[in-house]
Amino acid sequence: MSKGPRDKRMTIDEVVAELKDGMTIGIGGWGPRRKPMALVRAILRSDLKDLTIVSWGGADVGLLARAGKIRKLVYAFVSLDSIPLEPNFQKARQEGTIPELVELDEGMFQTGLQAAAQRLPFLPMRAGLGSDVLVNQPWIKTVTSPYAGPDHQHEELVAVPALNLDVALVHLNRADQHGNATYLGPDPYFDDLFAMAADRCYVSVEQVVDTAGLTVDTPVQRLLLSRMMVTGVVETPNGAHFTMCSPDYERDERFQRAYAAAAGGTDDEWAAFEERFLSGDEASYQAAVAAFAEEAK
Repeated sequence: MSKGPRDKRMTIDEVVAELKDGMTIGIGGWGPRRKPMALVRAILRSDLKDLTIVSWGGADVGLLARAGKIRKLVYAFVSLDSIPLEPNFQKARQEGTIPELVELDEGMFQTGLQAAAQRLPFLPMRAGLGSDVLVNQPWIKTVTSPYAGPDHQHEELVAVPALNLDVALVHLNRADQHGNATYLGPDPYFDDLFAMAADRCYVSVEQVVDTAGLTVDTPVQRLLLSRMMVTGVVETPNGAHFTMCSPDYERDERFQRAYAAAAGGTDDEWAAFEERFLSGDEASYQAAVAAFAEEAK
């Protein structure tokens, strides 16, 4: 007799315990939007090192870079939107503390995830031709189309390499215990591509609900991840803070300004920020954030 879909619920620490030094980890979301920050903060607390991080980056990249966790970074940008350049990332770039960098055009980044999701070694595209992306990444090759175009020429295209991931970490609004997950905000942010490009995917969510509850008040088209893509589910209310997770909450601009000021300030200022917000577990972080919000009232 079939036992049905399995229960994939995990804790934050159980997820991080399954990660290993040197892994290639894709982090979903987009800049300061719906990042799996609770999982990122757990990586900060861990002894993990020598990671390859693949991300449309925001504070996830900044924090991991500041902590010296990143050996290689594959990215298209690292931004906080209302603060154009993530300050911890800026510091890392200026001081050369990330050993290896792969900067891709945004379209190339997406195509690399698509190639990995389709289990292909590469996919061809035009983006990158004539740009310094190929100058700075000379290992990225071009290919000649075997098919002649209307002008009877064989077009030269960029062969965008697959961005194969050991693990993907993404944050969505709702999931069931089996790993089916839905987003309720304005954009999926390619989290499904991260999941399909990875050997294992862990999704953190604002709320774990019954399977029927995933579509009771939202269209079924917003069911972004199926349980076949997901290894583990973590319920982490406010787990994307300080990035946005619409409609549950928007980006915490006041906290983001405080983060950026500390990151761009002196070592003592950053140490004070770390001590207040990042020295404890996730519950301690959320309590510190709540106290910080109260100060503004």
